[in-house]
Amino acid sequence: MKIYNNKSYDEPKRQYEEDVLVMELEDEVYKIVLHNDDVNTFEFVIECLIEICEHTLEQAEQCTMLVHYKGKCTVKTGALEKLKPMHQKLLDKGLSSEIV
Repeated sequence: MKIYNNKSYDEPKRQYEEDVLVMELEDEVYKIVLHNDDVNTFEFVIECLIEICEHTLEQAEQCTMLVHYKGKCTVKTGALEKLKPMHQKLLDKGLSSEIV
């Protein structure tokens, strides 16, 4: 029979702190949702997400795959004033998106 030192569980050598982020609701949070279409190529959508929504290449690729396979994907969240110009630019590029 093996006996464990219970004291180490009561007094651990390492202590961890958890940071809790609290989001204050100053403005309502809105989302730009990008919808799938049969017109635009993967490359074009990726380029638009990088240029307009300030995505990294990896983010843009992941969102594009989600849009393709799930039909839609939230590509940006934030205040309505920030999202409106991005949404309009996506529409101007021929992409199908909405703000919710």
